[in-house]
Amino acid sequence: MSQVTLTIDDKRVTVPAGTNVIEAAKTIGVEVPHYCYHSRLTVAGNCRMCLVAVGMPKRGPDGAPVKDKDGNAEIGFMPKLQIGCATPVAEGMVVKTRSPDVEKARTGVMEFLLINHPLDCPICDQAGECRLQEFAVDYGRGESRFVELKVHKPKQVPLGKKIMLDNERCIMCSRCERFMREVAKHDCLGFTKRGSHTELACYPGREPDTNYDLNLVDICPVGALTSTDFRFKMRTWFLKETKSVCAGCSTGCNVTIASRDRQIHRLTPRDNDDVNQSWMCDQGRLDFHYVNDERRLVSPEVRVSTRKGVTPELQAVEWALALEAAAELLEEAKKDGSKVAMIASAGATTEELFAFGRLRAALNAEHCDCVPHTGPADGYLHTEDRNANGRGAALTGVAASPLGSKLDAIKAGIAAGNIDTVIVLGEDLSQLGLSGAELAKLRALITLDILPNATTREASVVFPIAAWSEKPGTLINKDGRVQRCDAAVPPPGEAQVAALVLANLIERIGAPSIGRTWVEIFKHMTTEFSELGVTQISQLGDTGRLLGAKRESQAAALGAAGSAAE
Repeated sequence: MSQVTLTIDDKRVTVPAGTNVIEAAKTIGVEVPHYCYHSRLTVAGNCRMCLVAVGMPKRGPDGAPVKDKDGNAEIGFMPKLQIGCATPVAEGMVVKTRSPDVEKARTGVMEFLLINHPLDCPICDQAGECRLQEFAVDYGRGESRFVELKVHKPKQVPLGKKIMLDNERCIMCSRCERFMREVAKHDCLGFTKRGSHTELACYPGREPDTNYDLNLVDICPVGALTSTDFRFKMRTWFLKETKSVCAGCSTGCNVTIASRDRQIHRLTPRDNDDVNQSWMCDQGRLDFHYVNDERRLVSPEVRVSTRKGVTPELQAVEWALALEAAAELLEEAKKDGSKVAMIASAGATTEELFAFGRLRAALNAEHCDCVPHTGPADGYLHTEDRNANGRGAALTGVAASPLGSKLDAIKAGIAAGNIDTVIVLGEDLSQLGLSGAELAKLRALITLDILPNATTREASVVFPIAAWSEKPGTLINKDGRVQRCDAAVPPPGEAQVAALVLANLIERIGAPSIGRTWVEIFKHMTTEFSELGVTQISQLGDTGRLLGAKRESQAAALGAAGSAAE
């Protein structure tokens, strides 16, 4: 790709040809304020906030550059300011983003935008992350000259089932309209009326009803579009933000988890050009409420008899007693691995699956697999494979190939009594068709889970574990990209990270240790699986990296393509 060198605010910058002024300025840390422009949408050029002064070197009749007395090229600036979003860079171009004319133009644009905008920042849900609020401080007059009555428009208008519209706050940037047409592929929004009375509306008989509607809330620069799920739940400046990965399907969209007081309040997409660009699906965005569920398992439980002749019941115990009870059951299971089955969730982190695989090796368990979870794909980000870490399960050898292909044999073995010990990580065996009566016949049923279910109710030992947002770890998406997730909130009660629980059990049955901390387990895993290509979690960065084998295959393909071109 050809490169272009220009000057922005007296700084030289080289960017690819075709880059616009806004993006070129970003590369040197210069912000060109804008509303309607979005890097992943077509250019509308209607807000006029990104006006800049643009000039080019003057040339004489012979085409040679005109020099001043000091030998510098003379610059001829265009008589009118240009919008940075629709102005591509050119060789030798000179851009001024802070000249007196530019500052005056921005102040004028801000004054027009605020003429009819309601002064309701204290009660607006967008307060704290509103671009109009921020730019009013940075570029506004500081006072209003408008004394007439403001135009009042409809408020609290449902825009589909997930979004609330406040037309008084809309600045007609048209981002929402373009997103629905270009990304969500559902052209349903437009503007009605004219001038100061312009309103956003749905086409007759159409409204946002896709799996990506809530991205409208993210890209709205003001408080016109708000999420009904998050609306008035929490002030944004109170929220702590944690970078993570969505665990809703195999795409592995990069997200930001917003939390406060040990509770998650919302998920928003995080930019990653190689995975989800700037978007995420609504299903993944809203599928976090189970983490805040009051029914969460919060303490380990062991099945014990309280009175002679009475059926043993699950009783909450200390961690040491639960681990000891599980270890006793596993010591017996070590005698015959053909009677042991292990079933894991392919949504667990790679570290948890690694530990699960090591426990399987210690028990010489003959049967091991993961449960496939599928659903309709939407043709964009939401895939049919709803397991967040199927590639990790395959890498660590926990999943059969194809995934789930051993489950029928495991069910048959349990029904026939040939399998008497089952260890479950994050799955409910009743969803496989195993009844409570069949599970109750097992000699030992050890489960690690987040919420109570039919399996935990029949278990011999129950370990409460952390949810995806409560633990560090890695997930490998469908493309083989290893990505990092971090703990946004601590797990409730006495719940622990599953990898640490499994590592403890491995030591208690006399198998080689894989570590007692998450960092130690991660190092053991990366040593054993060199395909991960890292030895420290920080090496993954914010956007992850492809598995080593995947990188090699891509390099080979590029080399072959280059040879063919030659």
